[in-house]
Amino acid sequence: MKIKILPLLEGAVRAEGIAVVIDVFRAFSLECYLYHLGVKEVIPVASLENALRLKRQHPDFLLFGEKMGLNQQGFDFGNSPFYAQQAELKGKSIIHSTSSGTRGLLTALASQAEIVITGSYVNAAAIARYILDQQPEKVTLIPMGWACEYVTQEDQFCAEYIISLLKSEPDPHPDYMIELYETDGKRFFNPENQQSMPIADFFLCLQRNIFDFILKAEQDKTGIVKLQKIDI
Repeated sequence: MKIKILPLLEGAVRAEGIAVVIDVFRAFSLECYLYHLGVKEVIPVASLENALRLKRQHPDFLLFGEKMGLNQQGFDFGNSPFYAQQAELKGKSIIHSTSSGTRGLLTALASQAEIVITGSYVNAAAIARYILDQQPEKVTLIPMGWACEYVTQEDQFCAEYIISLLKSEPDPHPDYMIELYETDGKRFFNPENQQSMPIADFFLCLQRNIFDFILKAEQDKTGIVKLQKIDI
């Protein structure tokens, strides 16, 4: 099995084999929480404009999303696992658009990758088990970073953690939570950010292996991409 880490949109374009698109803070952590909360389906969308257009076509769908981490006008919710847990979401269809994760997911789906799944800490062990079960020749891990502009520690750390699980090696970042608190996680502790990026999101996104499923991107006949929850 050949494993590569290829970051940002460029990496998504070059994806091969099983592509794991990683967005820890917060897109793909949130999506796992959404399925855990009982949503019917999650539809990832690459842009805010397309998300709003789809919402107009399906006004009963709930719209989640952000731009540069901040809640957006016309959206039902932001990108927060904490606030999602305060809502009644069972049986709901979700449209989801973010600055990094959903953009990278849709880009990877148009690449040479055979399978595209989401990546996060909350289901990292399930991701590793799924990959080992599939035994692909190639695996591409794609840390999406901040707004697809630069690689962030949480996504890079998660990619390296998944590799350690695949190879049965020691965790390369045992103090990851402390390191991230002092670097890329600081924004969650800014009092001015609490409406969009509450402190609780930092901890919810950094819990490891609490969900035993993966989320696989599938495109239907109408061109709509949905995430299929697969128990592992």
